[in-house]
Amino acid sequence: MRTKTVEKVMKNSIVCGYAITQPFAFYIDAQPIIQDKLLTEADGLAYGENSKIVRNLQYKLTKLGHYDDGIDGVYGLLTEHAIKGFQSSHEITVTGAADKQTMEALIMAERQSEIDEIAELARTINYDSTYEEVRAVQEVLFYYGYYTGTVDGLYGPLTEDAVNQIINLNLLSPPPTDSEVSEQVDNELAEQIAPSKDSQLQKDEDIVQLNVNHDNSSVIQVAKSYMGTPYVWGGTTPNGFDCSGFIQFVYKQNDIMIPRTVNEIWNFSTNVESPSIGDLVFFETYQPGPSHLGIYLGNGDFIHAGSSNGVQISNLSDSYWSPRYLGAKRIK
Repeated sequence: MRTKTVEKVMKNSIVCGYAITQPFAFYIDAQPIIQDKLLTEADGLAYGENSKIVRNLQYKLTKLGHYDDGIDGVYGLLTEHAIKGFQSSHEITVTGAADKQTMEALIMAERQSEIDEIAELARTINYDSTYEEVRAVQEVLFYYGYYTGTVDGLYGPLTEDAVNQIINLNLLSPPPTDSEVSEQVDNELAEQIAPSKDSQLQKDEDIVQLNVNHDNSSVIQVAKSYMGTPYVWGGTTPNGFDCSGFIQFVYKQNDIMIPRTVNEIWNFSTNVESPSIGDLVFFETYQPGPSHLGIYLGNGDFIHAGSSNGVQISNLSDSYWSPRYLGAKRIK
């Protein structure tokens, strides 16, 4: 009964949060499928253009956190800057022009971000779900053309088929099986009743960390524990990180407070001639100066929140990172 109650509270929280942050009514008349087709069929958009297609481009950039100016349909400096930021975060050649590759990546990034918002609901809704839960999922899937029925908050074959479509397209991971759910509940109950030795050791380490300088091995251990966490522009939690949000979060888990942005961390940290394990490595990506960073692991490897695969390990010698490497610094 307790598990069901917690699940209900979490679902209601997701529904309420999504309703506030995703005002579909603002854009529902724009026929997104048609607009996306126009974007992909355009020869390319660049500085100086003024059109409805640019307006749609600006809207998508706004939803993904790259653009915060007025949606006016004018491809000006801020729109160009937003495109450069998006291209850099998705490892696309940074030109500032919205070419076909950029358009397609933008459309998929918007779609994935919206589906991620309702992922937990989409995996668990059924005939017993509430009107609000089902409608939240239907709205998103209708918006992108997967759900073809009426957005009525009633679960049925069309809703089930739409969810299966996005699972088959790898836009949503499948729901856990009954055995996996049972195993998870058993593990959680066991941990509540008798915390493992490892858990107790971790608690002891956390207490010690309050009184000593940070231990690079602990920082790296925490960082690696979040491997695979998705990339979210502006993200600062295990639900999704951007590059500096990830680094700040990892250090905070070791009771070390550092600034939020890449540039601030660059100015806050101390130069070192070459990186040692646990140092920070910085890169120049979508704008002059430091705009990306990670934690050095040794042998050229570093862990970071990358836009393609989220928290991952890359190497300084990689063709993308090598020419963008600025240097290493240390938190003291």
